[in-house]
This record gives sequence, structure tokens and C-alpha cells, in this order.
Amino acid sequence: MSERASGEGERRKSKDDGDVKSDGESSPKLDRAVRDIKTERTDREAKAEAKTENNAQRSAPSPELSLEAERKIPKPPAAEAPVAPKDEAYPSIPPPPPLGPWRSYKEIVAQIAGRIVEAQRPIRVLEACRWDNTVEEYFRKSKYRELPKLDADYYAKRDLGFDPKVQSALFEEIARDIDREFGDSDAIGTILSRTALEYRDVVRMLAARGTPIFYAYCRKLYGSPKDKFPDGKTSVRDLGHVLYEILTNIDDTLLGMRYERNISAEDAAAELNGRFARYFDDAAMPVRVAVDDMLLSDAAAGSDYVKVRSGAKFSARDIDILEVHEGWVHVATSLNGQAQTVAKWLSKGPPRTTTVQEGLAALLEIFTFRTYPRRARRLNDRVIAVDKAEDGASFVDVFEWFRTEGYDEEECFHNTRRVFRGGVIDGGAPFTKDACYCKGVVLNYSFIRSAIQHNRVDLIPFLFVGKVAHEDVPILARRVNDGVVKPPRFLPPMFRDLNGLAIWMAYSTFFSRLGGEAIRDYYTKLFARSG
Repeated sequence: MSERASGEGERRKSKDDGDVKSDGESSPKLDRAVRDIKTERTDREAKAEAKTENNAQRSAPSPELSLEAERKIPKPPAAEAPVAPKDEAYPSIPPPPPLGPWRSYKEIVAQIAGRIVEAQRPIRVLEACRWDNTVEEYFRKSKYRELPKLDADYYAKRDLGFDPKVQSALFEEIARDIDREFGDSDAIGTILSRTALEYRDVVRMLAARGTPIFYAYCRKLYGSPKDKFPDGKTSVRDLGHVLYEILTNIDDTLLGMRYERNISAEDAAAELNGRFARYFDDAAMPVRVAVDDMLLSDAAAGSDYVKVRSGAKFSARDIDILEVHEGWVHVATSLNGQAQTVAKWLSKGPPRTTTVQEGLAALLEIFTFRTYPRRARRLNDRVIAVDKAEDGASFVDVFEWFRTEGYDEEECFHNTRRVFRGGVIDGGAPFTKDACYCKGVVLNYSFIRSAIQHNRVDLIPFLFVGKVAHEDVPILARRVNDGVVKPPRFLPPMFRDLNGLAIWMAYSTFFSRLGGEAIRDYYTKLFARSG
């Protein structure tokens, strides 16, 4: 028993020491096994030693390196021990409000106005209704008896530059947003809504070029010679007929010197550039006048430019008129509107502003004594031409009427084209915009006179604050103090100093109350006695 225990202890010890022994002699089989184990252990130790040596050789510096270079070899940084996250509570962050940050009234107005300005950008009414030059050539070759087919198919070939359905939906979306932001009791919101919906109707009008639907929208937007003045009795057509009788009886050969049209378009542009450089001396961008060979009328104004038609001839009086009509009114109101940082819509002119714009431009010609009877007749004859076309006169009918009024064939064609562009050339559906000129003269004159009579001369300069309708002016004037509207920068001289206009209107009021028929009869007899 003790020997068995002693032998077991010996065997354990031998295993720990790496030898295998037995009590008796070792068998060959056992010896072979021991040798295999020793060989396997030796191989493993040799491989481990070789691997360690190779690693040491790779990490050791090359024997070719100098001691100084060896010192410069950077040692890898010691790994930083990971920092255990602290177990602590952070302050809570509330979610942003669903409607976004607070916005001021002016911010909301400016954003909506900016959307309107951007949405109307591709709309070009006159360009969309334009006729190409072959139409006039065809009409001339037919000896002024026949026009080519100018129907919806003709206009469909002239790309609008936008999808009417998409553009209409865009303006309706803006109108809905205005209603949501301002409700139906905010005066500025009402102006914005009317402006957006008018642009929608302009898009629908242009989509219907060459059809009676075009005229239906045109009459809604620009009015008609059948429209009544605020007295509810007198129509624009009535005014046209009265002026027709007065102006056709004036012998303009007795009125003074005649102005020859001998100034080229290039020279006219150079002269106007010099005048506008002085008038708009501190404008952000210089107002430029350029010659354009694609222009149909003799001149036209844009946001900060005026174009004159290549090949046209001008008189010195024509240049004087263009200065006030295109520059002092159309360009000036555009620049005053562009200066608005909140009321941005004032830089663009929807149809609701046309009567004020065109009437103010014609009225400035009168206030500056630059107009003359034949020009006034031309503006008034357009009103009568629109009225005739509404009542069924065709293009040829209206052309022949202009001929009987003493216009040459080229001027007859241009005047008639203004009335029928976009509409139906067989009559009954014209483009009514030209009815705005004489209507605007009367309404602007009445506005100015009434403002002076009611001691509201502060409102008069706001006719130039941008593209406005008369009903907008008191609203805009009230919003200067809170920064919604900026006062107009560019004003004609007689609107910067209103003393002269005040006297003019005072006597005008007196003359309107004077017994006109009796006084006229008195002087009629006086002139008759003198032979």
C-alpha cells in the first residue's frame, strides 16, 4: 500500500519534470512516445524563438541609420486608458414649435410679396400677344383688305414661357396663404390678395389668346369704354366722344412752331441717357436707354430702362414727352417700388394699376406743357377704336376708320394692331388696355384735386411710391411710420413742391362751378362781331 502510494507520487513528479518513468524498466513503446513528445515540444519552441527574433529585427533600427536619425524616429504614443462615461442626467431640450419661429408682420408681408414678384416673373403680356412682321407685310400686299389667320392656333405657336395651369394654381396657393396669414380684415392683405388673383386671371387671359374668352378676362382686368366714372352716369366712351369733338376742331397749324421728326433713334437714346443720368442721379443702378429693333411702338419702358425703336425718327418734342412719360412716371415708379424692402409687390404692375400708371404719365405731359393736340387725339382715338371693336367692328373696319381720321397707312396699322392683339380680328373681342389712358387722366386729376380740397396733400406723392391703384394710396401712406412702406424717392418737380398744383386745382375747381354755357355764349358773340 505504501509502495503504491510512493510510486504514484513519483509518477506525478516525473510528469511535472517532463520525464516519464515507471517502477520497472521502460518499454520500447513507451520510450518512443516520450521521444515524440520531446521532439514536438522542441519544434514548437524553435518556431516561437524564430518568430520573436524576426519581430525584433523588424522593430530594430536599420544598421545603416545614424544614431542621430535613429533618435528622430517617433515612438508610437502610448494607448490612453478608456475613460468610463459618467452616469449623469442632461437638461431636456424642448422640440421647436410646429409653425416655426415667431415672425413679425413685416416679415410675413415681405415673404408673401416676394412670392408674388417671383411668380409673376415669366408673365409678359405684350410679348405673348405680339404679331410677327409677316402679318403687316401680308396686309399691305392685300392692299389693306385682308389679314392672315390670327386665331388661337396662331397664338399657340408663341410659347408663353410657363404652363398656364401650373402658374394659375401657384397664384391661387399664394392667395390662400394670404387669407390664412391676414384674414379678410387686413388692408395690406387685401391688396396682396387682389394682386395675386389678378395675376391668376392674367394667366388665364393669355391662355385664351385668339378667342372671346381672352376679351372676357381683358375686360375684367383692364376695363371697357363702357365703364362709368364715379358719378355713376358718365362713361369713358362719353368722355371719348366729347374730346373727339373738341380735339378734331383744333387747327394745330395755328398753335405754334412745327417740330420735324429728324432725330435718329440712336441720337434720341443718347439725349435721354443724359437727362436720366441727372434725374436719377442717386439710383442704385443707372437708368439706361437703348435702341431695339424688335420694338413695335416707338418707345417702351421697363423696370430700369427705356427702349426706342430702331429706325424710328423723333422730334425734340417727342424726346421731351418720352422724358416725362417713360422716365418720370414708368421708370420712377418701378425704381421706387424696387426700393421697398417689405412692400415688394409695388415694383410690379398688375392690370389694376394700369389706369393710374398710364393716366399719370399722360397727365404729366399736360402739367409740363409738353403734349400737343394731335398726340392727345391719338390717345383718345384709341378709346373710340376699342369701343368700336367691342361693338363688332373688325380689324379692317377699325383700320379704315383711322384712315378717315387722317393717319397714314403705317400709323393706321399700328393703332389698330394695339386694339386687336390677342383678341378676335373679326370684331367683338378686342384688347381693351388702351381705354385706360383717358380714363386715367380724368381719375388722377380728380384724385389730386380732391386731395388738395380735403387737405390730404400728403397722399399725392404716394401715387409715385410704386405701381398702385387709387384705393391703395391711403393704406400705403398710413404704413410709413411702422416701416411697411418707404416714401417715394423719385418725384417730378411739381410733386416735390405742390404749391403750383394747389393753385392749378383751385382755379380748376372755380372754373368747373362757373356758368360755362353763358360765358361761352358771351365770347362766341364777341368773336363773331370781330369778324
